[in-house]
Amino acid sequence: MFGERPYAAVSTAELAQRAGVARGLINHYFGNKRDLYLAVVRRMVTLPRQDKVSIPDGTPGERVDAIVGWLLDTIVEHGTTWVKVTSHEGVGDDPEVQQILDQADDAAAERMLVMIGRADLADSAPLRALVLAYAGLVKVAGREWITRGTLTRAQVHRLLADTLLTMITETIPSVLRTDPAGR
Repeated sequence: MFGERPYAAVSTAELAQRAGVARGLINHYFGNKRDLYLAVVRRMVTLPRQDKVSIPDGTPGERVDAIVGWLLDTIVEHGTTWVKVTSHEGVGDDPEVQQILDQADDAAAERMLVMIGRADLADSAPLRALVLAYAGLVKVAGREWITRGTLTRAQVHRLLADTLLTMITETIPSVLRTDPAGR
């Protein structure tokens, strides 16, 4: 429901009714609507375990295609709810939501560096920032695909795969050449 309507337009009573449970059960497990929303945000931005993706040992292009396919599968699984919580359309400028999103972005950046075979660069602030910038592209492209319909999944896949492959083959090596420590 948080993906269908603005946060303020969703009531705990409606959530309970839609879930087929008593309202008190939601209150028991989550406290209040805001706490439930924060739990939804955490769930939407937490990437599935890495062992759920099979990265081939092939060419960088094959590896990137597998990574991007996995990302898009994750996005489509949650649809508009993922778009809402990752684009700050939820409860607005909420510091707790922002903290959850920042932690998720950091974890995703580290995961991406591991997946592209560069876990050794996880402590490099500039390289993590490059991956975070890529995550911003993922979010916008996901929104254009899932909610606006201006891009197809295939178009988003191509955009994200081409960008990631360029990062791996050109951008990251260039940054490392200018600062071998990646600082």
